[in-house]
Amino acid sequence: MGDSELEFVKEAFDTNWIAPVGPHVDAFEQEFCQVVGTSHAAALSSGTAALHLALRLIGIEPGDEVFCSTLTFIATASPITYLGAKPIFIDSDRTSWNMNPDLLQEALDHRAKTGKLPKAVVLVHLYGQSADIDAILEICNYYNIPLIEDAAEALGATYKGRSPGTFGKIGIYSFNGNKIITTSGGGMLVSEAPDLVAKARFLATQARDPAPHYQHSEIGYNYRLSNVLAGIGRGQLQVLRDRVNARRHNFEVYQQALGRLPGIEFMPEAAFGRSTRWLTCLTIDPKAFGCDREQVRLALAEQQIEARPVWKPLHLQPVFAGCECIGGEVAEYLFETGLCLPSGSNLTPEELERVIEVVKGLKN
Repeated sequence: MGDSELEFVKEAFDTNWIAPVGPHVDAFEQEFCQVVGTSHAAALSSGTAALHLALRLIGIEPGDEVFCSTLTFIATASPITYLGAKPIFIDSDRTSWNMNPDLLQEALDHRAKTGKLPKAVVLVHLYGQSADIDAILEICNYYNIPLIEDAAEALGATYKGRSPGTFGKIGIYSFNGNKIITTSGGGMLVSEAPDLVAKARFLATQARDPAPHYQHSEIGYNYRLSNVLAGIGRGQLQVLRDRVNARRHNFEVYQQALGRLPGIEFMPEAAFGRSTRWLTCLTIDPKAFGCDREQVRLALAEQQIEARPVWKPLHLQPVFAGCECIGGEVAEYLFETGLCLPSGSNLTPEELERVIEVVKGLKN
């Protein structure tokens, strides 16, 4: 947090705009549109709320099937189940660790022949890196399937010069406390369709009809972002570029120090975009390195350094047992061998060196 955030919050207090409406919310939406290059945005209480609304806006209903990246946090798929629909998981490619366009093509071609196309595709942009959007969007457009982009982890990244999250029918972002910028909790829904964003705001404020009394013709949600948190978001947007540069610097330090060790391979940066390196991720080949991912994680933990495995693929999660997965081997390999190193924007050179020395010390 910096001085700008504090000034915006103070302004919210001074003007008594505390509730989930107010000038900071309006300004945050406008400023966010300018940053990512879209026309319309709705500030919401979380990225999960934004994804839930996105799915509802395109008409997901009980019994529908939705294709979804498997290598991601559960919040990508949970909203599918909120609506009674069923997720179908798609494996990653090795180029970006995101959804494999070839597998998606094969799956949709097969479904088209059987007359069972999914109602939507939810595409994740993982760990600060965009998926291959053009290839995936072309497939979705061919079959007239709406594409929802989960860019919760990719604010500040680019795909061919544009922001991921702005290509599909709807995009969502997260400002959770671990994201590259934060409002402590919060999210954003964006679209080029003004009617969809207006409906999102309506649903997010309990779907209250325009009447002097409280009248409701459909079920809504309490999903709007507060004016106080929007003030924090406005200040954070001002330093987004600095945060991206800091994360990329962390990655470069780690890569220079550890990239030549046998068995260590860092998450690649696909040629079609620029990653934020939100988290520095690598894979460890235990035969070449001398110990496995979990041994490295535990060794770091012994020194009070937190590292985590990459996301456990959703098709391996007990709660999704029985759900279909197209492929899965790449995501499973990345989970078994992948590790996320400390990546905070405020890491000091000394802290980075502590991490590096522990990892180096494990090499046999």
